[in-house]
Amino acid sequence: MPEFMTSPVEAFLGASPVMQALVATLFTWGMTAAGALPVFFTDRENRRLLDVLLGFTGGVMIAASFWSLLAPSIEMAADLAVPAWFPAAVGFLLGAVFLRGTDMILPHLHLNAPIDEAEGLSTTWRRTTLLVLAITLHNIPEGLAIGVAFGALAHGFDNASLGAAIALAVGIGIQNFPEGMAVAMPLRREGVGRFKSFWYGQLSGAVEPIAGVIGAAAVLFWEPVLPYALAFAAGAMIFVVVEEVIPEAQRSGHADAATLGVIGGFTVMMVLDVALG
Repeated sequence: MPEFMTSPVEAFLGASPVMQALVATLFTWGMTAAGALPVFFTDRENRRLLDVLLGFTGGVMIAASFWSLLAPSIEMAADLAVPAWFPAAVGFLLGAVFLRGTDMILPHLHLNAPIDEAEGLSTTWRRTTLLVLAITLHNIPEGLAIGVAFGALAHGFDNASLGAAIALAVGIGIQNFPEGMAVAMPLRREGVGRFKSFWYGQLSGAVEPIAGVIGAAAVLFWEPVLPYALAFAAGAMIFVVVEEVIPEAQRSGHADAATLGVIGGFTVMMVLDVALG
């Protein structure tokens, strides 16, 4: 078949891991934008539903951290001259420390929190900017996780499969939908214009393609770092879940519904990883 007649699927399968990571993270960015779209049609949000979706997001991230990142990290480390648990433990801790350090420095504001609860360095930035930065910080480890998963394919490890990398991208894409909504709808409720609310909502996911390409390129050109990089992404994601996602999902008094969302998200991501991986 001539090259110009190659289907998108065939082109994706034949692309380099870095290009695959870019395409996958563009998809997850697109899902964030899709989540922000309802702001054009309504000014109201169903807070209970949003809390369930935020819980779902946390469940997906927890499951992905183990099934797609930590478990492969431990298996890949079996051939290294260190205990199998060492890369996973070190990478996991470094990922959490990195996010904690970024959390302390980058000015940001969690959803529905008053402006005087802004975290990071003191700034005069507007509430809108601080909200977007909070979700952007959340999305960095997600982009890294996808990039590392696709980058691992170049090294031919038995436990690094295209199906598992795609499952991770699909799972993160699904849970990105409520993130776009979680930024856009509160901004609209505060009087921000519809287009600007949408713009800020989708913008929060723009960092994922950047992080994805960096993650894929890093492990592509430096194979020994791969088990550590997988665990690093897992540690960063778990930090975000515990520090931001689950507390926010339970802030409005819908703890039971949000907890069921976590269970649902974990189950969906587990099934995706096992079925496609």
